[in-house]
Amino acid sequence: MVRYLPAIGFALAFAVTRAPDVEERRSVGSLPAHIAAAFEQIAACHVSTSGEYVIFDRRAHAIYTVARGADAPTRIVQIGSEKGRIIMPTAFDSAADGTFVVADAPGDYQRLQFFLPTGAELGGFRLPGRGTPRFVLGNAPLGPLASLEFTGETVLMSQPDVGALVTEYQLSGNVLRTFGELRVTGQEKDPLVHIALNIGITLQNPKGGYYFVFMAGVPAYRKYDAAGALVFERHIEGVEMDPYVGRMPTTWPRRREGGTDIPIVPALVRTAGVDRDGNLWISLVAPYTYVYDPAGDRRRTLQFRAAGIIAPTHFFFTRDRRVIVSPGCYTFSAE
Repeated sequence: MVRYLPAIGFALAFAVTRAPDVEERRSVGSLPAHIAAAFEQIAACHVSTSGEYVIFDRRAHAIYTVARGADAPTRIVQIGSEKGRIIMPTAFDSAADGTFVVADAPGDYQRLQFFLPTGAELGGFRLPGRGTPRFVLGNAPLGPLASLEFTGETVLMSQPDVGALVTEYQLSGNVLRTFGELRVTGQEKDPLVHIALNIGITLQNPKGGYYFVFMAGVPAYRKYDAAGALVFERHIEGVEMDPYVGRMPTTWPRRREGGTDIPIVPALVRTAGVDRDGNLWISLVAPYTYVYDPAGDRRRTLQFRAAGIIAPTHFFFTRDRRVIVSPGCYTFSAE
């Protein structure tokens, strides 16, 4: 059965399937408690090919590594606005070879910097425009660089300001391409709201192509092929999300941030990731994660438990089919 929702301004098709039962996943590993306590805010936790943890601590404005058997983390990128340091960081990602990228905001502009696994700076570039926040998730104002995807050769970002969902940059800072048509929101007369409702998470699919998950507005995601052509669009729905969808606003109050009045547009998606089989994991504002297969069907509804229930803000999938979840840097089975 296929439904259409013309009331929201576009035909949105999605398959209606029976909601899977909730599976509780319990942590099978974590950082030692005395090491975890050294961090202020673990925003992302990756594992290098050598087995080291690579940790993005957003509140500390720093990147750390934790070697196997180490008694303490090692800070490899320091706080600062100079090249090779980071200040007001917003997003992080690493490539398969261990290099990584950080988006930060020194002053009122945005930049990307690339680093070797040791923390040595490889280069970077400044992005056009200001780093003005676009919407608020909880108490956190988020800008257009709330997430990024680093392939090792290019960086994919959500920049709906340019008129497309995805912008792909070369490491030199040149735009390689854009793709993904902005969705109709009904808020085109309020550009900040319209842009906020088109901000999302771009993910490279290891099986080919890309996913784009909208963070705010009507919950949905799209799948694109390697050339950037739309394959399909799916609605994100389930009983866990019904109360939040039912309370979606139609007007948005304003909040003063950095000299600009920005709309408070609550996000319904916290983060998303793709496992090695091409399944899409979407962490919702409710403490649940929906897992969709490559055909777009929801196969699992997960809830993660460590010391308590975790609402993931970042996923990292390892080669041995584990998933490391932030906050907390807890490890779970991804199978």
